[in-house]
Amino acid sequence: MSDDPQFRQHQSELTREQRPWHASQPARVLVIALTIAGLAYALMFFKGLQDIVAPVFLALNFYIVVYPLQRYLTRLKVPRAIGACVSVILVLVMIFGFFGLTAWSVAELVILIPSYGQQLIATYQNALVFLSDIGVTSTVLEQQFNQFDVRSLIDAVYPLLTNVSMVAGLLTTVVMAVFFVAMDSMGIDRRMLMLLDVKPSLSASLGSFASGVRRYWIVATIFGLIVALLDVIALAIIDVPLIWVWGVLAFLTNYIPNIGFVIGLVPPALLALVDGGWQSALWVVIAYSVLNFVIQSIIQPKFTGESVGVTPLVSFLSLLFWVWVLGWLGALLALPATLLLKALLVDADPKAKWVNILLASDPKTANTSAAGEDITVSVAGETAGEEPPASATGEETPASTGDSSLMPRADESPTN
Repeated sequence: MSDDPQFRQHQSELTREQRPWHASQPARVLVIALTIAGLAYALMFFKGLQDIVAPVFLALNFYIVVYPLQRYLTRLKVPRAIGACVSVILVLVMIFGFFGLTAWSVAELVILIPSYGQQLIATYQNALVFLSDIGVTSTVLEQQFNQFDVRSLIDAVYPLLTNVSMVAGLLTTVVMAVFFVAMDSMGIDRRMLMLLDVKPSLSASLGSFASGVRRYWIVATIFGLIVALLDVIALAIIDVPLIWVWGVLAFLTNYIPNIGFVIGLVPPALLALVDGGWQSALWVVIAYSVLNFVIQSIIQPKFTGESVGVTPLVSFLSLLFWVWVLGWLGALLALPATLLLKALLVDADPKAKWVNILLASDPKTANTSAAGEDITVSVAGETAGEEPPASATGEETPASTGDSSLMPRADESPTN
């Protein structure tokens, strides 16, 4: 109604006393201030609960990835409980595989670091000589190098690498969250169909979020494996120790946007510098840079498409923001968390289309990606040629919270 020209003209003709209280300038400022204060309080609340929020959201992401299989099994008349159990098993395999690879890499590093103590000292001494040769002879700098102690470095790294209790608590929370998500997933079809009638734009935006998150994780995993394998081959040619450890590191850091490449590059480059000299380190940097640029910057975006749907600057800022809010898991969940906020606050509100234009990686798609523009996609995973929801028979058509098409057609109603 607010877009009606007659309504706007009527509002403009009202006196200050006749206008609604929230339309006055001081009231609008108050509403904005209260909104900002509420958001700040909510962020601090989530930051305080990061040990709970981050693992639960990670479990939700994993389950979104495998949910199409559960939906497919339901279509084959497999009982919903069995389909949910299969999904849980797959998610647990993914979780234990992820943490298992991380633990193995950390264990190898813990064993390796002490054996390179003398080489690290020699490398620092050579660096001091090099700085002296080019005129950097600051007394403070020399004192810093002279005070360098490899054992203090190892003592600082060991607690970070061997904090078993923290990892165990995190893993327990993730596993428990998976079971509860699986229990809710058996009734998500009906809920999403009912939401379509009540809030079609929100239903469409949630479906778009699920579809984008699933595509993001799948594409990132496939290309992470490709990059890791090529990095292992390059490191084997350069003759760098622990090539499989660095391959696992390259695979895991592929999920971290923007700076994941740097995190995966620095450790093998430093080891190459200590073990084989600056020439080996230079070749590692060149090989990593070429492989990652070609695959992650040229090839991967063509397959990712609009699943991420935000500009590189927004992606980088979201990384910093979610690491601050969710801790180190925020590095992995930065883009999915940003997509969720975008779905709830931007895509679900047609009036916020202008925000989507500023955030979208391709402004041309912003108009069509805003919720409410195309509600014929299926939020629960219904595709264009699939069976419609059951009618009076009471039989449910299984749906997935986020396939490439996320919503039943607008003329279809949820079953009871």
